[in-house]
Parts: sequence; C-alpha cells; structure tokens
Amino acid sequence: MRNSLKGLIILLALFMQACTDNAIIDTFEATKNGNWSYDKPLRAQVDIQDTNMPYHIYINFRHTDDYKYTNVWVRVSFTDPDNKKTVQREEFQLAKPDGEWLGKGSGNLYTYQLIFKENYRFPKKGKYSFVIEQNMRDNPLKAVSDIGLRIEPAH
Repeated sequence: MRNSLKGLIILLALFMQACTDNAIIDTFEATKNGNWSYDKPLRAQVDIQDTNMPYHIYINFRHTDDYKYTNVWVRVSFTDPDNKKTVQREEFQLAKPDGEWLGKGSGNLYTYQLIFKENYRFPKKGKYSFVIEQNMRDNPLKAVSDIGLRIEPAH
C-alpha cells in the first residue's frame, strides 16, 4: 500500500511536470463582433532575457466556419529594445485544397497555432513589441473571432 502511494505520487509529479506550459507569452484577444479590421491590430510586448535560447514564435488564430478563405495574410512588425523595427508579410494556409479546415475544431470554431518563426534567436535582451495586422483585401476580415501571439522555448 505504501509503495503504491509513493508510486502514485511520483507518477503525478511527472505528469504535472510534463503538462507545464513554458510559453513566455500566449495570448488570444477577441476581435470586435467577429471582424478583424486593419485599424485593430494585435499588440503584444514580451521581455526576452535569454538570447542563447532558440524560440518558436506562433500567430494564434481562431475563425468560425463562416470564414470564406482557405488562407490568411498577416503583416507582423516587431521592434527590438533599440527601437529597430522588422516588418514581414506572411501567408498561412488554413484549409486543404478540398476546403477541409486544418485547425482544431470545436463546434463551428477553428483554432490554429501558425508558425511564424522556428528556432529564432532574439539578438538582444530586453522588451520586444509585436504588432500583428490582417493583410487581406477585405476590411474588415469577417468571421475571425480571435488573434494572438505565442512565444515558447524551442527545446
């Protein structure tokens, strides 16, 4: 009995450690009325202290079944601690050629973690500011419920 209790405690401790989310930021912000406008970008700031560690940077994206495209174009700007700004335009596929959504679905809501940068090393310690804008032709972009940013160590 005592050994099985000890084993259960060890197993629980390992499980809890495995479930620990080590993201330094993981946000989802709702859009206004399910519409993502050019003038309503996501803004996020993150403090980077370890420049030796590689990070994965994701765009968190959630849409409803009414989203009419199989992709999304975004414009990501990030500013380093010295105020140097980098701007990048990216396209992300959201559906297969047959129209089947690639995101995780729940009801009529589909969630994605879209990889923006893999194994990225921030060049300097300090605060980085991110701005994520929709860059599609439609304004507002309808049926987008949430947008966010996730940065996690790449290990």
